[in-house]
Amino acid sequence: MAIDHRDEATDDGRIAALVQPLAPRPGREVVTAGFVALVDCAPLIVARDKGFAERQGLELTLVRETSWANIRDRIFLGHFDAAQMLAPMTIAATLGLGLPAAPVLAPLVLDLNGNAITVTTAVKDAMRRTGDAGDLDRPGAAGAALKRIVAARREAGEMPLTFGMTYPFSSHNYELRYWLASAGIDPDRDVRLTVVPPPMMAATMSAGHVDGYCVGAPWPTVAVAAGIGHVVATSVALKPGSMEKVLGVRKAWADRHPERLDALIRAVTAACAWCDDPANRPELAAMLARPGILDVSADLILAALSGRILTDPGAAPVPVANYLRFSGRNRPSVAGARWYAAEMVRWGQTANLDAALAAAGITFRGDLYDRALGLAGPASADRAVTLFDGVTFDANDPAAYLARLANDA
Repeated sequence: MAIDHRDEATDDGRIAALVQPLAPRPGREVVTAGFVALVDCAPLIVARDKGFAERQGLELTLVRETSWANIRDRIFLGHFDAAQMLAPMTIAATLGLGLPAAPVLAPLVLDLNGNAITVTTAVKDAMRRTGDAGDLDRPGAAGAALKRIVAARREAGEMPLTFGMTYPFSSHNYELRYWLASAGIDPDRDVRLTVVPPPMMAATMSAGHVDGYCVGAPWPTVAVAAGIGHVVATSVALKPGSMEKVLGVRKAWADRHPERLDALIRAVTAACAWCDDPANRPELAAMLARPGILDVSADLILAALSGRILTDPGAAPVPVANYLRFSGRNRPSVAGARWYAAEMVRWGQTANLDAALAAAGITFRGDLYDRALGLAGPASADRAVTLFDGVTFDANDPAAYLARLANDA
């Protein structure tokens, strides 16, 4: 059966109207939301600080957390009504992976892409010594260079390389694993993967605990700016247009407060549009740089917002088209969610593909986005995504995708 793959609002005028100044509504309803210190927390910060939430009759209270596990736990316990969440972690919550099932809905996509893989200077130098070390346009070449290092270390009896990722049910875990596996590196045998909270990635690399990591902006380039890291791949090159963070809400809360949920979706959608306006980038970078939000250089944040990526210490930034997008594709895509469900099965996090695909459909609720914005029903169209190595994921046939990868292994 074909599924709905529409992931863009069809009424740009309606969304643009949300960004226009409106008088605050009296009697505001309180919504408490959590976020992690990443550039893509921006829509929540903007919704609060630029008045979009207030104009929708909401008092948006934001709480910064250090890790995705904390976000998961506080959503599960009901401390948060909503949160910036990793797209696949909402599926995992609905399936009950890692905790008892706690149905979470994803009625809005906060951003696309924005991740990168960073390695230490020692690893990058070793990659260069093997020959072609690749570049941001050729992540496959970088993977091949890394495979040669992994093989040499194994033959020499050395410890395997350690890579950090932010959460087991994260885009970072799946993108890192896909890149490694495509190069012929088994993520579970040839290297060691460990969970590190995003704000601690660069410090963990500096302390020598990881040889590389996959994380969202600005943390890939924080290590480069410190002179200890090199960016070797970006998520937009590995899998273009990938849903990154979503607005996650507890289903019980959404069912009790449909009008409040609609107001929150409208406020954050307007904030996404504001974030994506190039004229607003300097102000947005300054907002996010504040203590209590990201507490890092506004210049590093602005570079990520502008798609100017520091790849090597002392080198000029590299322009990366669509490195991080906040608007234009805010409607949740079940097709995109199905890729995450398939990756959960691929890496043994769940054995039941049908259940994982069903959870993706239950969790990613484009109909709630449509309801909040007063949009018409979705158009029906098939969507297939081709990854950097030429493998195609057809959302209508995830089993074929998994079979091909199993055969290629």
